[in-house]
Amino acid sequence: MWEVIKANQRKSWVLFSLMGTVLILLGFVIGASVSPEGGLIGLIIALAIWIIMSFVSYFSGDSIMLRMSGAQLVNHNVHPQLFNIVEEMKIASGMKHMPKVYIIPQEAPNAFATGIHQDQCAVAVTAGLLSRLNRDELQGVIAHEMSHIMNRDVLFMSFAGTLLGSIAIISQVFLRGTYYSSFSSRRYRSSSRNNQGDGVMLIIALAVAILAPVLTQLLYFAISRKREYLADASAVRLTRYPQGLASALEKISSSKLDLTTATKITAPLYIANPLKQKGKKLSDLTSTHPPISERVKILRGMQQGVNLNDYQVSFNKVKGQPELLIPATALKDKDPLSLRQGSSKKKGPISPTQQAREIGDLIRRVNDFLFISCACGLTIKLPANYNRSQVQCPRCQKKYHVQKE
Repeated sequence: MWEVIKANQRKSWVLFSLMGTVLILLGFVIGASVSPEGGLIGLIIALAIWIIMSFVSYFSGDSIMLRMSGAQLVNHNVHPQLFNIVEEMKIASGMKHMPKVYIIPQEAPNAFATGIHQDQCAVAVTAGLLSRLNRDELQGVIAHEMSHIMNRDVLFMSFAGTLLGSIAIISQVFLRGTYYSSFSSRRYRSSSRNNQGDGVMLIIALAVAILAPVLTQLLYFAISRKREYLADASAVRLTRYPQGLASALEKISSSKLDLTTATKITAPLYIANPLKQKGKKLSDLTSTHPPISERVKILRGMQQGVNLNDYQVSFNKVKGQPELLIPATALKDKDPLSLRQGSSKKKGPISPTQQAREIGDLIRRVNDFLFISCACGLTIKLPANYNRSQVQCPRCQKKYHVQKE
């Protein structure tokens, strides 16, 4: 896999350099529009904002992302199956450290990974995802997210998102400052040749400030889409069961629920686009992810094996034309990885009421509720702030002593 990681990094740096060029151009043009000598000052200020935000992203980016999503750190007791799968994929991927596990208390099914280093990373899944997927499907999702960590995607996407945020901040400050001040009107009232030139420079700066965030966001989305294919390819090598991930993607895409904590900046980090476009279909340019139907076709087309070459062959068939997704050096690895059979335990359809109950109980466990199973069959659910030493079952009136950990 090291060839894929190296090629991934090379492509990333090319796009990252283009985004950096846009930032430098934006700072220079805005500075030059203020004064003839202001170009260099504007460039320095733009770079300073970028450096500061990069430091914040490097040292606190993962915690910021987790807080923005409402993710809560959980232990093995909250969801044993989730922890077992994460540990399995950690062993299969050769990672030395176990990622931290978070659950997002939301019904919309989705997941993401974050972290700068493999020894300091995390996987977060929603309660809705855990209630909908069987073990094979959940394993496929976790393998996909841990592949992002292995491929260094989370590191690059964090810095790319920081760069995009820097450009957006500079553009918004300049546009709002120009709108609310009389600076521009004073320039245009003068008829001198020099001031006319300044007016032209201001118009150029306004155009760049409007277009720069759009251009960098398109580059950011392009980076994200390519990484999803590579993470799918890496995931099936870990699980050796592409049907699990394919089925999980179908269930995630079929959900009509909104992930309310997702934003345009964080959306590319999720396994599927969490921002629903009601009545509209996102184009390839403005989409954060490749079409789910396309990803599913590629995965279901892997009938002979699960190595990188098998994924590339299926990828080309679905695309209808040769397109080198995986480096040629990595495709030379013909070591066969056979498909495995799916688990015999399938999660059948459940009613909306039962699903809502499962999600509610999981969210309560995440929030440290105490569950007491009564002999009459009723489960008593006590919040973390319950301060009495005893509780009485409302059905059979039996009393239980409350023991908090």
